[in-house]
Amino acid sequence: MNYPEIKPHHFGVSVPDMEAAIDWYGRMFGFEVEMRAFIDIIPADVAFMRHGDFRIELFQVAGASALPAERREPNQDVRTHGNKHMCLAVLDVPASVQGLREKGADIVFEKVVQGTPMAFIRDPAGNLIELIQCPELWHRATSDKENSQ
Repeated sequence: MNYPEIKPHHFGVSVPDMEAAIDWYGRMFGFEVEMRAFIDIIPADVAFMRHGDFRIELFQVAGASALPAERREPNQDVRTHGNKHMCLAVLDVPASVQGLREKGADIVFEKVVQGTPMAFIRDPAGNLIELIQCPELWHRATSDKENSQ
């Protein structure tokens, strides 16, 4: 089977306050604004925030509905079809959670699931973000660089 080449590009998030979201994603994870625009056809204010090769596309739409309470809880959110959460790999979940907690992040929970440390947090709009401890991604990237030289 021949599949197209793909790479992750971005994850879209609807937020009630663009400036608060830009500030939060910048403070919590180091995302920086790459581009801002107004899209008339929606209509919406849009901002692309970038961290390395990954982007978050933020949308602020006037009159949008708030995120329902059940969508703010990971184990309840899966009971509604659709996108569930964005997941960010980190080297060390406990250290990452502690740093985020010190910055005022809304920590949902921190657990070890089938031997893998993970956690969920919420952005200011209540959108779920998973952190998963995945140091092999960094080791694999280092090995790939060494092998290509």
